[in-house]
Amino acid sequence: MSPAESAFTDTLISRTVRERIVVVGVTFPHGTVAATEAGLDELALLVDTAGADVLARIVQRRDAPDPATYIGKGKAEELKAACLQLDADTVVFDDDLSPAQQRNLEHLLGRTAIDRTAVILDIFAQNARTPEGRAQVELALLRYRLPRLRGRGVSLSQQAGGIGTRGPGETQLEVDRRRLVRRMTRLESDLRQLDRTRRTQRKGRARSRHRTVSLVGYTNAGKSTMLNRLCGADVLVENRLFSTLDPRTRQLALPGGETVLLTDTVGFVRKLPHHVVEAFRSTLEVVRESDLIVHVVDGSAPDLEGQVDAVRTVLREIDADRVPELLVVNKIDVATTLGPEALEEVSRLLVAHEGSLSVSARSGQGVDRLLTTVGDRLRLSDRVVELVIPWARGDVLAAVHREGEIVGEDLADDGTRVQVVLDDVGKARFREFLAS
Repeated sequence: MSPAESAFTDTLISRTVRERIVVVGVTFPHGTVAATEAGLDELALLVDTAGADVLARIVQRRDAPDPATYIGKGKAEELKAACLQLDADTVVFDDDLSPAQQRNLEHLLGRTAIDRTAVILDIFAQNARTPEGRAQVELALLRYRLPRLRGRGVSLSQQAGGIGTRGPGETQLEVDRRRLVRRMTRLESDLRQLDRTRRTQRKGRARSRHRTVSLVGYTNAGKSTMLNRLCGADVLVENRLFSTLDPRTRQLALPGGETVLLTDTVGFVRKLPHHVVEAFRSTLEVVRESDLIVHVVDGSAPDLEGQVDAVRTVLREIDADRVPELLVVNKIDVATTLGPEALEEVSRLLVAHEGSLSVSARSGQGVDRLLTTVGDRLRLSDRVVELVIPWARGDVLAAVHREGEIVGEDLADDGTRVQVVLDDVGKARFREFLAS
């Protein structure tokens, strides 16, 4: 084999070699070992999605986190021995590490130590496609990295030998921090501009008087598959976490003849980093402004209530918890193959949440019932009012047609009686024409 062929082969091998990971979870008095194990199971899926292999997991019980190393020096030595034995490249903690804890652990372990947030941000960076998604992910990454800047903190980058230039100068760490802050400011400005564009688009949709429905749920719960099934869309569907980051909106025809806008959003996860929620807040505003939230739950998952609670936690954080919610258990066909225990957990969830239903977006089972239920739920919150517009006010009648969705129109002696869907602003605008 020639040197060139050998170098090419080495390059191919290096690309296929996956990072070797040890995951660490800690059980505190307010938690349980089962919850810690479930968190590590999900962390292993996140690590696999990021492109690495989990070699082992280490679980510890503690009364409180160690301020210096999170797990204590003795456990850190045990972790180091395990990493040496397995030849691990990186250690991933299921809980957030402070910058000092991360630095101390890397010094003790002799290898990279990161937390769950870093893994999620890495996955987001891999999956971001649109300019807005990339800007949001980069901003979240910079907010995470800013307090963790390390390097030549004591070396000086500005030193000279003249009057007025002597002194300690500026450290390289200060230069790097200033560059990060400048880049963050630029990204925040770009995202504000994109947010204004989105607001303009939403105003146009509001004027069209189409009701809006948002699909939310745990990551990999089948939201994109459901969007494809309901709307005949062709969005990306993958059996992996966070395959969808950018919202996608499609028109959906309901059995009653109404047309609504259905939006697929980014999936949520337990302990979703605050940096991500803040960066994606403008994107998630579509959920807050929806008329109905369809909360999709993975019926084949082991902890259904835990996933529901995690999603509702994020909804509260973005002020979307007041929007009407329809709970839909997806993948019921997969849950059926898992045995009676899985079906029993699904049944408990359906009973606990009145009005919820089960479907299979992949096979189409229960989809017709879902569409009927969505239409019924939207009609319950319809804002239909009756206006009496005098014959001489044709300008008002034209404005009503522009402002709302006309559901009925009759001719009377005193003018035109119009039944129209109006929001609060529209009601206030035409309040003098409201029928008694």
